[in-house]
Amino acid sequence: MSTDPYTNTSSQHKTEVEPDTFASGSTIVSAFQVGRFFDGGASNIGFATSTDGGKKWTSGFLPASTVFATPAGIYGRASDPSVAFDAKHNVWLISFLGIAPNGASIDVVDVVVSRSTDGGMTWSVPVAISADGLFNDKNWTTCDSTESSPFFGHCYTEFDVVNFGDLEQMSTSADGGQTWGAPLATRDRVHGIGGQPLVQPDGTVIVPFDGFSFATFLLMAFRSTDGGASWSAARVISPIKFRRPAGGIRAGIPLPSAEMDASGRDYVVWSDCRFEPQCSASDLLLTTTTDGVVWTHPSLIPADPLGSGVDHFIPGLAVNRSTADGSARLVLAFYYYPQASCTTSTCQLNVGIVASADGGSSWTRTGQIAGPMSLGWLPNTSQGFMVGDYISTSFSGGTAFPAFALASVPSGTVFDEATFTVKYGIAAAGAAAPTTTTSGFGNTNVQATSGSVTTR
Repeated sequence: MSTDPYTNTSSQHKTEVEPDTFASGSTIVSAFQVGRFFDGGASNIGFATSTDGGKKWTSGFLPASTVFATPAGIYGRASDPSVAFDAKHNVWLISFLGIAPNGASIDVVDVVVSRSTDGGMTWSVPVAISADGLFNDKNWTTCDSTESSPFFGHCYTEFDVVNFGDLEQMSTSADGGQTWGAPLATRDRVHGIGGQPLVQPDGTVIVPFDGFSFATFLLMAFRSTDGGASWSAARVISPIKFRRPAGGIRAGIPLPSAEMDASGRDYVVWSDCRFEPQCSASDLLLTTTTDGVVWTHPSLIPADPLGSGVDHFIPGLAVNRSTADGSARLVLAFYYYPQASCTTSTCQLNVGIVASADGGSSWTRTGQIAGPMSLGWLPNTSQGFMVGDYISTSFSGGTAFPAFALASVPSGTVFDEATFTVKYGIAAAGAAAPTTTTSGFGNTNVQATSGSVTTR
């Protein structure tokens, strides 16, 4: 889909990491970091756009973003791209972190958005969502594209403020991303990271995210029923039993991946080791909701047999939004080690895929779509070898297109890592194994507390 063209000596080339995608009709837009720095951010944000359902792709790089962009922008680095589409205003959005504006410290991080009014082919000068001199982190943007919704055309961006212990914030735009309202905290001023807002057909916004309780991650959610004028207190969906993958790969936060079907049912997937003996590997778990208040007990996605030693992490979920409930079609991309017990020199990193044709009741087994990769082929960061804190999958028509970072043996360069998808995409068909449901989890008796983590 794209390769790194930059040559500045302050970051690592040829590298592309951390793609997000969104699709509307036959248009698919992906965005990703290009030229990764060791201590946070990248030389720029790249994009790849298909207007024919994934057959052909046009790639480029955001203008006026970083000092390396053409034309140059005010930021020293950029990170954490998130793609959205506003159907009311016919505008594509890529929100991202603008790091070190006008020569400031890399601990000054703005949340900004670039807009496209020509189907994702060209992009505007970035617009500020939050530029307050603070260390903002881990933005995610979505839009209300249901014509019958009372808030049709509202777009919502989630992020957290590291200076305040990862205080969750939400900002709303009602004019196609041209202007954004003052960021708002939840009613209980919850702390967390990695929220992925979803807008139901009636305009309710549900935001699943990672919260904290001392040294424990919690899958949590909050919501708005008034178009982003206010945000509820957060509630715990489930504690997360987290295991850091071996080998020093950057996957230290079990960020959720969230999507929605045609009925407004929300699906959330994350990495969790509760089913494995002594937490010896991580599986992928699923929970769903119709209202953001009551959630199903977490169920195991049986990508591989329990006890197999396969370690699954960094999920990217897609749901076909023309399907619903028991007929909803899901495709889930993820990274995995065939053997969880490995070292930096022996870990083999693959990209896998599973699919469900019945709303997540049963799933295919893991299909390998890329790899294996050696960790030494990946750019190093302060938090480990990097493919991304997240990856992404989106449906165009009945076909899903995962976007992922894939590295090869370098030849004449230090790295050879670029953004890829699957030619012709993947259909959500057939299922081989039923899910397994937990008991004793999903309680709301665990109290969230403040922490401080970053995915910059």
